[in-house]
Amino acid sequence: MTPLYFHIVNVCLHCAVTCLLMHTCERCSFEDSRLAFVTALLFAVHPVHTEAVSGIVGRADVLACLLFLLTFLSYIRSVGVCVSDDSLPSTVSVGCLLVSLLLGTCAMLVKETGITVFGVCVLYDALVLCRRPLIYHLSGSRLGDLLHICSPFIKRACLISAYVVIIMSVRLWLMGGSMPLFSEQDNPASFSPHLLTRILTYSYLLSFNAWLLLAPIVLCYDWQVGSIPLVESLGDVRNVATVLLAVVMVAFCLHCIFSLQRQQSREVLVGMLFLVFPFIPASNLFFRVGFVVAERVLYMPSMGYCILVAHGLGRLCSVVGRWGTTVLSVSMLLLLLLFSWKTVQQNHVWLSREALFRSGIQTLPHNAKVHYNYANFLKDTGRHQEAIHHYTTALRLYPRHASAMNNLGTLTRSPEEAERYYRKALDINPQHNRALFNLGNLLKAQGKEEEAVTLLKDSIHFGPHFADAYSSLASLYAEQKRFAEANEVYLKGIENCPDSSDLHNNYGVFLVDTGQGELAAAHYQQAVRLKPAHYVAMVNLGRLLRSSNENKEAESWYKRALAGDEEGRHPDSARSSVLQHRSLRGGPAGVQRGGRPAA
Repeated sequence: MTPLYFHIVNVCLHCAVTCLLMHTCERCSFEDSRLAFVTALLFAVHPVHTEAVSGIVGRADVLACLLFLLTFLSYIRSVGVCVSDDSLPSTVSVGCLLVSLLLGTCAMLVKETGITVFGVCVLYDALVLCRRPLIYHLSGSRLGDLLHICSPFIKRACLISAYVVIIMSVRLWLMGGSMPLFSEQDNPASFSPHLLTRILTYSYLLSFNAWLLLAPIVLCYDWQVGSIPLVESLGDVRNVATVLLAVVMVAFCLHCIFSLQRQQSREVLVGMLFLVFPFIPASNLFFRVGFVVAERVLYMPSMGYCILVAHGLGRLCSVVGRWGTTVLSVSMLLLLLLFSWKTVQQNHVWLSREALFRSGIQTLPHNAKVHYNYANFLKDTGRHQEAIHHYTTALRLYPRHASAMNNLGTLTRSPEEAERYYRKALDINPQHNRALFNLGNLLKAQGKEEEAVTLLKDSIHFGPHFADAYSSLASLYAEQKRFAEANEVYLKGIENCPDSSDLHNNYGVFLVDTGQGELAAAHYQQAVRLKPAHYVAMVNLGRLLRSSNENKEAESWYKRALAGDEEGRHPDSARSSVLQHRSLRGGPAGVQRGGRPAA
């Protein structure tokens, strides 16, 4: 849990992507290497990259971007240059082509958006590498002759297309044949019953992402649950931004077409390819995504944005004269400094869990998700009254937040009020395994054992890797003298949750209670292996050994438990718990029966 090394790796990867982007621009986009350098500088300091580089989850985006560029360069290297206007470039290096396929596959496995590099490669091949021969033959050649002339490109395009279909099919198979499932909290627009609302909101989100690239003033780690209200009518003023973006994109496309016909510069085309294609998977156009806006997914599209900005700077400098060039250069320098300052400031947000969640409250106070996250932090640090306030705020902003309802129930001291919160959470989401677990434990404490068994079984069904549910259900069976069923639940829990130290400890206690003490020692030892500071398992093991007259070994386990307590590894009650069992009398100690509420 030392984050320094994660940050070092992420920053090194970001530096590698920046250098590779400059090399790509020099080779495939700009004739002036200074513009490639400006592109790389702008990319290096853009504040929207903070989440991708500072957060470990962003490693996927940074690494996929690196593989994206390597795939693109390998593909370009595999294609020869046009020797004349009447011949298309052929594949000069099959090895480089295979390497590009391998790198593109790795990019896709790292991040789904990595697969878009193949579309960029094919279009760059057709519109840049094959541009002159295609224009030369389009006007006078017959269709059969044209197909024969274009056969090298057609073969490459068919190979890439078939390969993409294969690897997408394999990935879908690995995912169980279905796309990921998301909730309304993740992407409210996709759950709207009105087609117009979905179209208008998705379109506005495109312009919102474009604005984050142009002016990254307001940045947040989470834009879900009400951060961006739905666009529900044509009269919404935000539609102006959508129309403006559409006009700009059409203008860029027309510029690319005219440039293709006149065989002019390719900077705009490359910028558009790098901007549009990597963003397509996040646009909701083909499938539902699990977020409203995510700054880290802009890491790859921002390459195209930086290319377009540098190209615009170069075009302006070519027409404004010497003094105008000086003014533009100074303005660009100020922009880079401003972006650098914003990036440094934004990095402070990622210094700690509290700083991150507090920043969300300050940036988007109307976002229920950030209040929920901050409340979780407050709950974990024992600041329960503040946590209750933020859970309540999250529910006021988004009344259907089942997890906030469940967690609020864990903080109340009134069993009746807690039950009401748990049942409300289950009304919202009947498959909420933590609410099922909490309500089951509550009813178990009230003596309503049959209903408790049903709820705990449902908790396991909807959360098969939730260890506490197995412990709670098994202990309930044990209390009802249903030992065979309890044993079966423990074994199933250990199979599904092999890393749960508490489950091994509790099963050891159960074995001792049922006269199978010889099997319990292995589970106590496994609990300590999984959690070296599990003093309860140490004490239980010591008592078990004492009951077998292995006093010397038992004493060593007691000492280990005491030593751990003295080093401050356990709560204040640990010493008294250990000292309580130093009398070396028999019987199990410290069993955790799963009664603790789960958030």
